[in-house]
Amino acid sequence: MTLGDWLRESKAKVDTYGVRRGTRSAAFDFWGGAARRFCHGLGLDDGGTPIYDRDWDVLVLLDTCRIDALESVSDEYEFLPETVPSFTSLGSTSWEWMHDNFTDEYREEMARTAYVTANPHTRRFGDEFPMPPEAFGLLDEVWTYEWDEEVRNNPPRPVTDRAITVARERDFDRLIVHYMQPHAPYPSLAEFAPEAARLLDDDEDAAVWDLLQTGQLSRADAWAAYLETLRWVLGEVDLLLDNLDADRLVVSSDHGEAFGEWGLYGHYRHVPIPVLKNVPWVELSATDTGEYDPTVESESVEVTDDDVEQRLSALGYK
Repeated sequence: MTLGDWLRESKAKVDTYGVRRGTRSAAFDFWGGAARRFCHGLGLDDGGTPIYDRDWDVLVLLDTCRIDALESVSDEYEFLPETVPSFTSLGSTSWEWMHDNFTDEYREEMARTAYVTANPHTRRFGDEFPMPPEAFGLLDEVWTYEWDEEVRNNPPRPVTDRAITVARERDFDRLIVHYMQPHAPYPSLAEFAPEAARLLDDDEDAAVWDLLQTGQLSRADAWAAYLETLRWVLGEVDLLLDNLDADRLVVSSDHGEAFGEWGLYGHYRHVPIPVLKNVPWVELSATDTGEYDPTVESESVEVTDDDVEQRLSALGYK
């Protein structure tokens, strides 16, 4: 974000939320941008381990999933340990994670990888990212044909369906399954904070982080909605475990999420604070019982640059 962008967004926030709240939110945005520039300028964001330097057959990514979030719901899922192992990601955003993991150094590994994803940042391959989309053995961009305008996100079930189909019908050494949950927006927010949910419905440009910054949404309510979104996708992970074969299936994330730590809300590129860079690394195994029959098929859908930007905006990327 440039200074000009920040000034324009700051004015819009003052117009929307009033002088006190709008200025408060703009100040948090300024701090986040300053932290990004400072950390990147000093090379503080260089830590982390490439995913291809770890052993896995299937890598399941729960976008923005925090370690403490998994631990808080671990007693609800037999496959989750009480204490969740950690891993240091290369990125603190999806953009950074993709840019730094998928490089020419791992070209051969990418050619043997199927990537089934709900994350619109994959459209950056061949443009902002060093590798083209053709570098993957298969790139199935589920977000292009199963985007849900009502939830302003890609529901997890189509991703599950495509992952199971690819695992059963195609022969790849590795499979990446990238869900967008528990990333905001949170479909259940109205259960915990009806007024905040109404504000978001009335203003499509608003994000849950704006309401946290202005005090119109409490951290407790946002966290509760975040955990509900996590539970939504963990049900899909449970389905995956019984419907594909993998000696080593890892449940992890590309990056975490900040709920006010260090004065930050959401996630910022190049900001290596622990809640953004330290992600889960839960090693499991999976066996295909054949009990579930996927119904979603891959489609070739033309999406414009405007479509991509609109969907990224719906996810909170300004």
